[in-house]
Amino acid sequence: MRSHLLNDTTTEHYRRSVTEGVERVAAKLAATDRPFTGVTADDLAPRIDAIDLDRPLGDTTAVLDELEDVYLRDAVYFHHPRYLAHLNCPVVIPAVLGEAVLSAVNSSLDTWDQSAGGTLIERKLVDWTAARIGLGPAADGVFTSGGTQSNLQALLLAREETKTQDLGKLRVFASEVSHFSVQKSAKLLGLGPDAVVVVPVDHDKRMQTVALAHELERCAEAGLIPMAVVATAGTTDFGSIDPLPEIAGLCEQYGAWMHVDAAYGCGLLASLRYRHRIDGIERADSVTVDYHKSFFQPVSSSAVLVRDAATLRHATYHAEYLNPRRMVTERIPNQVDKSLQTTRRFDALKLWMTLRVMGADGIGALFDEVCDLAAEGWKLLAADPRFDVVVEPSLSTLVFRYVPAAVTDPAEIDRANLYARKALFASGDAVVASTKVSGRHYLKFTLLNPETTTADITAVLDLIAGHAEQYLGESLDRAC
Repeated sequence: MRSHLLNDTTTEHYRRSVTEGVERVAAKLAATDRPFTGVTADDLAPRIDAIDLDRPLGDTTAVLDELEDVYLRDAVYFHHPRYLAHLNCPVVIPAVLGEAVLSAVNSSLDTWDQSAGGTLIERKLVDWTAARIGLGPAADGVFTSGGTQSNLQALLLAREETKTQDLGKLRVFASEVSHFSVQKSAKLLGLGPDAVVVVPVDHDKRMQTVALAHELERCAEAGLIPMAVVATAGTTDFGSIDPLPEIAGLCEQYGAWMHVDAAYGCGLLASLRYRHRIDGIERADSVTVDYHKSFFQPVSSSAVLVRDAATLRHATYHAEYLNPRRMVTERIPNQVDKSLQTTRRFDALKLWMTLRVMGADGIGALFDEVCDLAAEGWKLLAADPRFDVVVEPSLSTLVFRYVPAAVTDPAEIDRANLYARKALFASGDAVVASTKVSGRHYLKFTLLNPETTTADITAVLDLIAGHAEQYLGESLDRAC
């Protein structure tokens, strides 16, 4: 069994195995003509359940053949231009190369003596991102597993900066379309059930700053503590960007920590034309960025950035076997001093490879393409009488629903849209998402693939309308 350990004596085995795997995936990608096969859990589960994990196949080729049957054939392929559902991007090749390197070397980014150059590369990327945001010379941060962890850590720092033991008095303000992780973080941080104050949004799904000011004033009058305001730069459902400068002013007025959840909108940091859409982000106390959403990186690749590096001390604990306190005075850089995680992958390498091959402008140009595509898609939807589109996009998301001319029952229209999405997924021809707007069911395109065209959008809209019309026709037949 030692022949399977990666070391100086098994490099040829390593080369052959990885090459065979890469060739298998490359062939699959080249032959994929739709984003999904339409397989159901009931179809796929028996194949996986039948595998006896205590009886290994012992051969890489045989395992890859099996993997084709239980995974590769039926995977959802985000690289396909008609995958239009969630915040999943196609990935760039330099980042995939970085993934292969980091997996093989297997550095752990918690301490210097486990990563060396990896630590410095991550720190360099944190500094680069903080400078793009404009957080100032005292900024710092750390890579995380994703936006949920980044938001949790930011709110942990905000909680500790209030310097209060009475957690029942703390309040967090977030828009009604902010990410669910705000509510989840409040619970994990031991805040009360009323801790998160939901602020209404305007017609464009942006936080209403007049309402925020009112809620902050109410908080102050009640003797409560405004712990943090979470502004969103790219909401999950709409891609909307809250008015960051106005929110920053209110945070300064009421002494609240300003956190910007830019997990989606961080692509604008590299944009060649749309960076101004997140003006005001430089006034934040903390920022979440998800490179695996809009920097075209493989999952996972995220970070939390802070204006004042000293605030990261709230996540610092020292263990004699790992990062004893003396290492601080010895200036040994241990990333675990900043992180909620201990063992941590060298995910920063993927972004490093991308920047060194493509440059920030290359990333920004790709993100600008999907923003432009969304603008064209919005024009198509706005001009099509079959559809109701909610808001003009700030990023690359379109929320809409099919509205038949002959049906007026909103519940029946809801069912038609849900049926269309389900039928489309089952066909494998395209994958779209859904959400609710004012209690009604809508569909959603999240456009993160520069290879997607307006022709793809038009074709998928026609498919949606066809499935919805089929449902409504069958519903009418049943009613008769």
